[in-house]
Parts: sequence; structure tokens; C-alpha cells
Amino acid sequence: MLLSGIFPPITTPYYPDGNVYFKKLEHNVDRYSKTPIAGMVVLGSTGEAVMLSDQERRDILKGAKEAASPSKVLIAGTGSESAVETLHLTDYAAELGYDVALVRTPHYYKKQMLPANMLAFYRTVADRSPLPVMLYSVPALTGYDLPAEVVVELADHQNIVGIKESGGDIEKVGRIDHATGHVKRNAKVTMTFDAVTPRMLRAATDAEEKLTTNGGRELVSISAASGSSPSAVAVVKGLKTRQKEVGFQILAGAANRLYPSLDAGAVGAILAFAVAAPTACYEIYTAWKEGDHELARLKQERIAKTADRVGSQMGIPALKYAMDLNGYFGGTSRLPLLPLTADERSEVERLMADIRN
Repeated sequence: MLLSGIFPPITTPYYPDGNVYFKKLEHNVDRYSKTPIAGMVVLGSTGEAVMLSDQERRDILKGAKEAASPSKVLIAGTGSESAVETLHLTDYAAELGYDVALVRTPHYYKKQMLPANMLAFYRTVADRSPLPVMLYSVPALTGYDLPAEVVVELADHQNIVGIKESGGDIEKVGRIDHATGHVKRNAKVTMTFDAVTPRMLRAATDAEEKLTTNGGRELVSISAASGSSPSAVAVVKGLKTRQKEVGFQILAGAANRLYPSLDAGAVGAILAFAVAAPTACYEIYTAWKEGDHELARLKQERIAKTADRVGSQMGIPALKYAMDLNGYFGGTSRLPLLPLTADERSEVERLMADIRN
């Protein structure tokens, strides 16, 4: 699965009484689907996954999937403290049609979380998971930073496709990128080199069957855009796909350091700040992708202070209020997260004044 681009880790909306507000979840997912983001993470840290019951997590996975465009990559946060519970939720996400499982590091028993424990945990999950697995290191929340050496060793597993590195350590991103350079895999992509999801193929199949009874799959030869040797293009029910070589894919997790992370070897990012400002984050990525490093730096400078203050320091209540300012539904969070004070709301309004999406 191609994982390049920007992925907002969507929030969980609530009614005033604390119940999940599924209509607003669907509203947000539908609106994100109309932006240039590559996909969404459901049940990430920003989604308050640790605040939800098992049934709520399953219902949210289902609701978000049904509202999402089939062209968007869907990543399910399925990590738990045990491999068994992680696999239970991963199996359910696979049944729904998710594309990737994001598995955070177990952390409750920190003293026992040695390299051998992490290697055994992730290999067990990856061996049995019906979905490709993405590692997730978020030391600001777990108090545990997955060592680069462990990441590099896990990168050789065929079912571990990448990592969300949320520590903000640019040097660590560079080390992982350099040490995993030998990992080469193929991902199915569109003719414009966007990710192809199973849901996209099913949607193309359904559309084709409505138009014609001549279905099927064929291979045709086209010349590569560079003028090099021809490459195979699969035509599946009217949707042309091709193969793209990808390595071990690193996604950054800090919006205020997005550009330097991309320059160090990341191929995209899962950014909490993108729930309120997906286009502003995408503009940094696309400028970098097009080789306009000066523009990428300028776009980074534009959001750096706000992303750090709203996304990292003030946290989910501030992100949800920033969403409200930008036309998404943010609303409140569950206790022990408290609503913003009047002064904090004014601060978020000031910081977000010129960041509209």
C-alpha cells in the first residue's frame, strides 16, 4: 500500500452528554474526502481511542469507513497493550475494508518493554494480521520511544510497511531511512501514482458493471513516462493500475517539523494539526514533492508556531475548537480532558486567523 501524502488522524465527535455523535463523524469524514489528503487515520491518538469502549471503537471504524471516499487510504488504529487484543480489532478493521493497521507501542509495563519484547509483539501481530501493519511510536503520550534499531529490524518483515514516527527526531528519521534503504516492495497505484485501495477497485467494478457487461482484466503495454522500458498496466473493470516500487515508508507525526522530516526521508505524515488544517499541511507536502524547497519552508513557517501550540501543547480540546473555526465539527472531549477557557479559545482564534481550510 502506498502511504505517501498527508493523513489527518480524525477526532471523535460527541454529543453534550458524551455519547458518540456519528452524524458529525460522517460529516467530517465526507469533508476530508473532498480535500487533497491521501487518506485518514481512524482511532488514532487524536481520536481519543483510549477513551472509547470496545463497541464504540468498532462502531466508529464502521461509520468512518462507510462515509469515506473509496479513493482515500483508510488506516485503522488497532494497537492495544496485548497482541491478542490488537489482533481482534485488526481482524474487524480488515472485515470492514480498511487498508492498513496502525499499531502503537505497548507501554504500560515500561520496564519490560525491551527490544526483545517489542520484536516479539510486532512480529506476532504482523504474522497474523490480515492487514499491512504500520508501527507507531508516540513517546510524548506513551513515555516510550521505539528505538531506531528495533524499527530497522522490523522493517524486514514482509507485512510491516512503515512507521508513524511522532517523536519529532529528525536525525532518527534519517537513520531509519538510511538503514532501511534495502527494503524494496511493490505497491499498486493509479496511472497518476496515487494509492489504489481495495474499496476503489470495488467501486470501479460496480461502476463498470452498470455501464457494460464486458468486464474482466487485461494487461496492456505502455511506455513509461521517462521513456524507459515499457511497464505493465492492469485494467481492472475500467480502472487502470500499475506497480510502483516503495521502500519502508516513514510518516512524520509532528506538523511543526513536517518539512525537515520529509527532507530527512519521510514520505508523508499523519498530523494531528491536519484535522483542523488539512490543506495547509498538504501545501507543505506538495511543495516538497515538486522540489520547491523554498516554498515548502515558507509554508512550514506559516503553520509551525500554531501547530506546536494548538496541536502539541494545548492538545485535543484546542484542535477540536480549531476544527469548529474551519467548518468541521470539533465539539467537546471526554473527561479528564477539559473544555478550553475563554482565554484559551481567544488564543486559538488568534493563532488560526489566517489558517483556513
